[in-house]
Amino acid sequence: MQPLQNAGYDRAITVFSPDGRLFQVEYAREAVKRGTTSIGIKSSEGIILAVDKRTTSSLVEASSIEKIFKIDEHIGAATSGLVADARALVERARVEAQINKITYSEPIRVDSLSKKLCDMLQLYTQNGGVRPFGSALIIGGVYDGKCKLFETDPSGALIEYKATAIGSGRNAAMEIFEEKYSDDLTLDGAIELALTAINEATDHDTTSQNVEIAVIKIEDEKYVKLSQEEVQKYIDEVLVEEEEEDVEEESEEIEEDSDEDEE
Repeated sequence: MQPLQNAGYDRAITVFSPDGRLFQVEYAREAVKRGTTSIGIKSSEGIILAVDKRTTSSLVEASSIEKIFKIDEHIGAATSGLVADARALVERARVEAQINKITYSEPIRVDSLSKKLCDMLQLYTQNGGVRPFGSALIIGGVYDGKCKLFETDPSGALIEYKATAIGSGRNAAMEIFEEKYSDDLTLDGAIELALTAINEATDHDTTSQNVEIAVIKIEDEKYVKLSQEEVQKYIDEVLVEEEEEDVEEESEEIEEDSDEDEE
């Protein structure tokens, strides 16, 4: 029996495998993939952040599960993966935002904050005695009237998106975004698109108890988390639209079948 080709190369974070991979970083990405679905969408009126909280027990207080965080007045972050790691990253981001405000007397730019955070993430992929953060963040904000949306990776990679998702439902959500996203999307349209993606990407009922939404509008550049009542209102609208679409599809199929029978 031959030994495994990559055996031993995942024992230390600083060791590359013969094919140029860092297995500890890949394990951290796997932790993100197993996390709950988090979504970020850039609209013409602001940024939308939405998360699926997925409670594991009916005894859990859903309000105690926090997956969306306020970093500064104009910046928020949605997380997926190890929650404890995410909280450490968010705390670091908040400190960087305050350092910038004290040093330069102005709010930090969204791209500057994202790069500073990814610099820290990258350091945890090259030093012995540490491990990569098992969490990814979607960082969204509005600065000087412009919306910015970034996705971080445990490796320290940084990509700007118009709409993105992380976690277990990423693939399903990205398919919906590629099909339905448009640059002139309104704030309400972006919220409905996010809820549609969450509803498609998860295997449980979408309710205000397990969905959290935050918005950052261009007009005031302020981070605001929606109340449960507001979230439920949007969910009801999305469910009605999906029911109408299902009815239309069924009627079209019936018409096609009847046409074939006539032929």
